[in-house]
Amino acid sequence: MFVVVGLGNPGKQYENTRHNVGFNIIDIIAKNNSIDVKKIKHKALIGEGRIGNEKVLLVKPQTYMNLSGQSLLEIYKYYKLDPENIIVIYDDIDLDVGKIRIRKKGSAGTHNGMRSIVNNLKFDNFPRVRIGVSKPEKGQDLASFVLSKFRKEEVQILNETLDRAALAVETIIKEGIDISMNKYNG
Repeated sequence: MFVVVGLGNPGKQYENTRHNVGFNIIDIIAKNNSIDVKKIKHKALIGEGRIGNEKVLLVKPQTYMNLSGQSLLEIYKYYKLDPENIIVIYDDIDLDVGKIRIRKKGSAGTHNGMRSIVNNLKFDNFPRVRIGVSKPEKGQDLASFVLSKFRKEEVQILNETLDRAALAVETIIKEGIDISMNKYNG
């Protein structure tokens, strides 16, 4: 079984912000695979279904970004998961809008949601899909930037990127991470 976790913040005010691209991609994967992500369990909105021949659990933690690890830790323990079968999707300010970076493992870096996950799970050897949201303007507050909506000129590129990222996650599940990295990194 694969668990695909999209990071974001719950609530209308955070919809379609830079910090919520993980939630957006979960929605696309759910739609592409006819999976309802409506059940509340493990401090998250979850939906169970299949992608290819694999059983999947799509997850949108409802703990707010900085506590995402609490939700994932419950899921990890409940389903007794292999770390390689946890895929986390999140925003990255170090990548331009339109860029996707897939990795097999790595540190949490400066992302508070990922720090929470790594601190709670006590390991970092799980696949992650980072979505570029660009850097704030010089002097702009980072928190207000990641909680802002995309500029009009970024929206088309962003929508194409979200669709590609959803396909990248589906490729990880169906064909393996190496094939997905070769196809979608860049």
